[in-house]
Amino acid sequence: MKNLFVSVMMAVSLWAQAPAPAPGALPPPGGSIPDAPGRAGRGRGPAVPQGPAPRLPDGKPDFSGVWRPDNGLVGNITRILKPGDEIVLKPETEKLMKGRKAGQDPEANCLPTGVPRMAPYPWTIATAPGRLFFLFEGNIHSYRQIFLDGRKHPNDPDPTWYGHSIGRWEGDTLVVDTIGFNDLFWFDFAGHPHTEKLHVVERYTRPDLGTLVDEILIDDPGAYEKPFHLIARNRLDPNGEVMEYICQENNQDPSHIVGPVRP
Repeated sequence: MKNLFVSVMMAVSLWAQAPAPAPGALPPPGGSIPDAPGRAGRGRGPAVPQGPAPRLPDGKPDFSGVWRPDNGLVGNITRILKPGDEIVLKPETEKLMKGRKAGQDPEANCLPTGVPRMAPYPWTIATAPGRLFFLFEGNIHSYRQIFLDGRKHPNDPDPTWYGHSIGRWEGDTLVVDTIGFNDLFWFDFAGHPHTEKLHVVERYTRPDLGTLVDEILIDDPGAYEKPFHLIARNRLDPNGEVMEYICQENNQDPSHIVGPVRP
């Protein structure tokens, strides 16, 4: 487990150091990090399945399946910045980011990724009456709970890693509104920070069988001069599984992840 985790974090680190795409360029669909030993096919994998998006009996899009996260949600969010938008950190936030070390990354220390970050492992979606769940293989087998029963956000939510999420349908788009975050997680391996003022609005669509698009609004007046948008394209893994993965057991890897983060 130790060697596997080190290999994955090294792959993410190397990927994060690669040159970013030209400003205004659209992120590639279904980006992925190199395969880690023992996880053949989890990185490159098969081609994106083709065909129309499936639908549920009620006519709503079917978001089920095993998804591979867009690499921009793993390594560096600047790679999936919406064309025309820019990320402008406040001076104190920029200083904080520049002082971060790779081994301090909460995700590398088996803590939850927060929102909208993803660990470089598969994830899936499950439903229950009035609720929807994102189930993650990575970190501590954590999950997000989205309420679809019409409730409102609490007036003073307790700060948590994944916040308090409420959702609604706008046609074929699932809109997820989340507040109530703590300020502990990083947005990516590059170390982009946030504060408890963070407000995230995600718009999920499935334009075809193999793609789940997440258009993300990041609004955090405590850390950034203005809101910005990300566009993430998650890729369907038709033969994938969400496997058991226990990150926190005897985890000694962060001590080997040395040096500063690489924006």
